[in-house]
Amino acid sequence: MQAPQPPQQWSNDVSIVLGPTNTGKTHLALERMLAYPTGMIGLPLRLLAREVYDRLIAGHFGKVNAADLALITGEEKIIPPKPRYYICTVEAMPVSKPVDFLAVDEVQLATDLERGHIFTDRILHARGTQETMLLGAETMRPILSLLLPRARFDTRSRFSALRWGGHKKLSRLPRRSAIAAFSAQNVYAIAEMIRQQKGGAAVVMGALSPRTRNAQVALYQSGEVDFLVATDAIGMGLNMDIDHVVFAQTRKFDGRQHRALSAAELAQIAGRAGRHTSDGSFGVTGEAEAFDEEIIARIENHDFEPVKHMIWRNADLDFTSIDSLIISLEAPTPMAGLSKGPVADDHAALTFLRRLPDVMDLLNARADVERLWDVAQIPDFRKTMTGEHATLIGDIFAFLSRGNGQIDPDWIASRIAQCDNIEGDLDTLATRIAHIRTWNYVAHKNSWLADPRHWQDQSREVEDKLSDALHAKLTQQFVDRKSAALLRRLQGREEVTATLDENDDITIEGEYAGRLDGLVVQRDPRLTGAATGAARRAVEHLVAQEIRNRAHLIHAAEDKSFALDHGGVILWQGIALGHVSFAVDNPSPEGLFNPSVVLRADETLNGPARQMVDTRLQKWVRDLLRQKLAPLARLFDVDALDGPARGLAFQLLEAGGSLPRHEIAPLLKQLQQSSRAGLRLCGVRFGAFNVFLPDLLRPAAAQHNAMAASLTAGRDPRADLHFLPRPGITSARKTNDIPHRLYRAYGFHPFKSRVIRFDMLERLADLIRGASTASSDTETTSAEAAPNQETEAINTSSNPAGFQISDAMLSILGCSLADMDAILTELGYEASETEDLRTKIWQRSRKSRPAGKTKRKFGESKAQKKSAPKSKPRARSPQRPVNPDSPFAVLAEIKIGQRRSKK
Repeated sequence: MQAPQPPQQWSNDVSIVLGPTNTGKTHLALERMLAYPTGMIGLPLRLLAREVYDRLIAGHFGKVNAADLALITGEEKIIPPKPRYYICTVEAMPVSKPVDFLAVDEVQLATDLERGHIFTDRILHARGTQETMLLGAETMRPILSLLLPRARFDTRSRFSALRWGGHKKLSRLPRRSAIAAFSAQNVYAIAEMIRQQKGGAAVVMGALSPRTRNAQVALYQSGEVDFLVATDAIGMGLNMDIDHVVFAQTRKFDGRQHRALSAAELAQIAGRAGRHTSDGSFGVTGEAEAFDEEIIARIENHDFEPVKHMIWRNADLDFTSIDSLIISLEAPTPMAGLSKGPVADDHAALTFLRRLPDVMDLLNARADVERLWDVAQIPDFRKTMTGEHATLIGDIFAFLSRGNGQIDPDWIASRIAQCDNIEGDLDTLATRIAHIRTWNYVAHKNSWLADPRHWQDQSREVEDKLSDALHAKLTQQFVDRKSAALLRRLQGREEVTATLDENDDITIEGEYAGRLDGLVVQRDPRLTGAATGAARRAVEHLVAQEIRNRAHLIHAAEDKSFALDHGGVILWQGIALGHVSFAVDNPSPEGLFNPSVVLRADETLNGPARQMVDTRLQKWVRDLLRQKLAPLARLFDVDALDGPARGLAFQLLEAGGSLPRHEIAPLLKQLQQSSRAGLRLCGVRFGAFNVFLPDLLRPAAAQHNAMAASLTAGRDPRADLHFLPRPGITSARKTNDIPHRLYRAYGFHPFKSRVIRFDMLERLADLIRGASTASSDTETTSAEAAPNQETEAINTSSNPAGFQISDAMLSILGCSLADMDAILTELGYEASETEDLRTKIWQRSRKSRPAGKTKRKFGESKAQKKSAPKSKPRARSPQRPVNPDSPFAVLAEIKIGQRRSKK
């Protein structure tokens, strides 16, 4: 029933507590409720309501007498004579009953298309006389601020961290893991696989009775099994000791269509990992694709799109006639921030009954219309078609409108007896439980039955028997693939038509049968066995035709419709078609620009169609790499160069565009100036420490070059690029997991603790030359002033004064003095020993250059050096006096005489 408008004396003191899962919101509300003489809390699930009730009875929140506590759900009512506190589902809250404190949990469900209008009504109208508390996600702040401008907000942070755990096979899941799936069939299938690999799993689904669910949770909590397979029922506050949550599916059927879960919905489930201060993790398993980085960041940081509208339905209904009732249900929204959802089950049933003459004949007064609406509130636990459920409602309404105004005892007895059978498979037992839940709900309508307590006991006894039987079967057998509704519908049929919708979902008779992902078919696992032969043939026929059509579209597509991501995956309109493959550990210059393409395609793509796609992608990849790695591609055109120059070009191609100068010193000595000039025209720079291609340092070229190097080494490019410096960074801490070749392909010179981009290392060389007080026959050239000029190795051995580390040197590398000290040492410099690094005088290590060698000026050839005027001789030191008694005294006199005669 819809909530009435709250009396004026009820308090407008509304507090709104927002935050992600595991923030203690529900615990806070229960503590606040128990602090008042009376209170009420509405919870999103009957399973959660039962759990909270049991925990209160057990004294987890302090001593609470059972006589003071009521439990009210659609199928279960425990109401003592004078209860003080009411634990309810949101739909079952007796909101007209005054209580001091009232709370509504998980208010973000106001956006749910099926139940949202109930939560919206409670948010707008349900109030406690002293305090009202609304609990939910942070995404509700903007809409609640709009609708409840005087409310007080409180944000709570998660007690523990939630981190991405990546993809894990079912066989490698850690203990205390929960696997989320979104259909009973998939839950059973996964539980069976875990039983085979891990020994067993508990199962939790919203469709289970509280008794079955509690027995399954007890299996998990007691440690008898270490794994839990569940639907999104675990996302609404069910408290269990879960360390890791993985998603076997990220799509679900929401009652109307198959759709992908939003980031907020994924976070609600993933948040069950980690309890209180224990951190948790989340990931994917099976065929579920890994979340993209944006989704991961949103879940870890609890950052989601704000809710802009809540689902609303008119609560002020007109019971004058069935037509006026339907019109009032369809009334427009009264204010901004509210939107009408689709027609609910009770509304649909009412519209169906409107067309039945037998029902219309019973509607003679306002009370009859009110009675019909009351009956229409019976939930469709069986999830049948609208007509079947409406027919049941019509039968019950007929009993209440005739005779003594109560349901015939024989009629309800026969219905309960039909459910009283514990034989059958999992689906059969689940169906019977759904039926008995309907009669359990009816039995708790006291005015509908002559002896409601008797029928409540009868229906509860049957539900308990079925629940125990289902629990017993769940512990023995976790899957029954042959009993799905689709299989029953297709039994004996030879011709079936499959269709492909705009989301690439394959459906048969309106049922999900698989998905076409690019050129790959993800077939529904239910389509196995002889009973599904017609369905499989229909799917294969549709898939074969659609894949051939896509092959022609790919062949004719423009280059701009393709992309190559950082992992080497080829995308067409955002769909993965395959990946590039380089020769692992056997790179060649030609292979860099012509890698293999490994198609990601179904086996139905074969023959000329497959060759057509493969040829198109091969050409596009080849053209793309020649464009992105154009600096390297230019090195192929070196026919005009002599042998040593061509050899150096080949080595650069083989090394990915850079070579340490000291490793090719003999080859550099053989190069003539004309050869060097030719290589410079190809973009080669002869630096002080590296011979490299500056154009390869641009972000796009560097990332493609690093991707190719990573794939060639048999590594994961996505993981490698995550650890490599981001574009624009010129120096960074070194990660030991990244090999030197990959750093160099990315444009960085690796040292022991840091990596420095090649051009920044050359700027460091310029600063060192500028800081050194070089002798008059030593010149330096700025790398920025002449970026394509050759820079010889630095030599400061002729300058005893050396140089000191400057702020400019530290600035361009973004490192500390200690880091610079280590870098200079690795570059072949040594410093005077002082306590302060700043006062060290750095010089070229004597071991780094042979004694007696002098360096040519920049741009000076050997011939020019020989013909240059000799430098002025150094002043001689004073002569020692000659001993006149020495035998060499005569030689000294002869030498002095010769000098005088020359003058």
